[in-house]
Amino acid sequence: MTQTKLKHDPFQALRISDYRSFLFGKFMVTLSISIQTTVVGWQMYHLTGSNLHVGLIGLAEAIPSITMALFSGLVIDSFPRKKIIVSALSLLSTCSLLLLILVVPNMSWILREFGSYPIYGVIFLSGIARGFLNPATAAFQTQLVDKETFPNAATWSGIAWQTSLVLGPLTGGMLIVSGLYFAYSVDLLLMSFGLILILLVKGKPVPKKPESNESIWESLSSGWKFVSTHQIILGAISLDLFAVLFGGAVALLPSFTEKILGQSPEIFGILRSAQGVGAVLCAFFIAAKPPKKHSGWILLSCVFGFGVCIIFFGFSNDYRISFLCLAAAGAFDMVSVVIRHTIVQMHTPDHMRGRVSAVNHIFIGSSNEIGEFESGVTAEWLGVRRSIVAGGILTLLTVGFVGTIAPRLRKMQLKDIL
Repeated sequence: MTQTKLKHDPFQALRISDYRSFLFGKFMVTLSISIQTTVVGWQMYHLTGSNLHVGLIGLAEAIPSITMALFSGLVIDSFPRKKIIVSALSLLSTCSLLLLILVVPNMSWILREFGSYPIYGVIFLSGIARGFLNPATAAFQTQLVDKETFPNAATWSGIAWQTSLVLGPLTGGMLIVSGLYFAYSVDLLLMSFGLILILLVKGKPVPKKPESNESIWESLSSGWKFVSTHQIILGAISLDLFAVLFGGAVALLPSFTEKILGQSPEIFGILRSAQGVGAVLCAFFIAAKPPKKHSGWILLSCVFGFGVCIIFFGFSNDYRISFLCLAAAGAFDMVSVVIRHTIVQMHTPDHMRGRVSAVNHIFIGSSNEIGEFESGVTAEWLGVRRSIVAGGILTLLTVGFVGTIAPRLRKMQLKDIL
């Protein structure tokens, strides 16, 4: 092997113009969603005064997102992925506009008359869009870079995603102080700009799908069959599913910040961004030194570390300690995201990527929203602090269980599949 092949280029994916446009467009979209999530959570808590109502936001998005993902994978594998992404982003832009309309002074009667239901309705629509957007985006990324460049592209996607999760809550917290109308205006502007950037992306054509005599039902279920018969993929996404489901402490931050820490919206925004801060710092390290060896053990160890950080966060009484706990959790999560995303995409043939990405979205993407609902419900039953600590403990138990039943995942090394 030559010295050129041995040298690792941390900016390899960024040298591809199509990927750069895609990355910045995706960043703008995720930043918009992150701001919107922060503002809607704060708005709902102050509209209802209930952690359960805040948790129901996640459920309102998860139900349509999961439902759409059941068949969106087949659509993504059958039609141009870029067109699906653009259509989903157009619907998300419409949702941003509707949230803005709901806080226009002349339209404030809608929330007075119908309470929180119009907000849930808009979030439901956004869930439909994300049921197509997330798996389509994951599958489309493989049309922008080659196999050798993919781990680097996944790392930079993680950096962009986590940076938006840093800036989104920080920006959202500051925008809340300026008023909901201004906050949702910025949300709409960013979403529209992201849509324009993605329209500029071309992408390589998808290789022709092999001839198949499968029925529609067999095609729809083939993604599930593929995942269930591949222990490494199933183990990786199951691990993340339950870690995200049980470790969704950020959903309780409005209540935790105000009632336990006694802090302002600005501190809420800072804490909401803490996981992103840790993740971004970690991602730059991963870009320079990707976890290609002992990847399975690293994945399990990082999810375990994530659970420990959530437990310490649940016991914290100072916002600075809370920030450090969440930042460390974000760093551990970043490593697991890069490893999992590379496993799923590199173990999957291109003609199946839409369906497998849809299954991955159901496991991972929707678990964020269901995790918010679970956190809201358990907080009503157990209290905020006990709910967070219990979630962290369940995450640790999940790592032990998955590590025991998935030996191939423990032994997996990314260097063997790249």
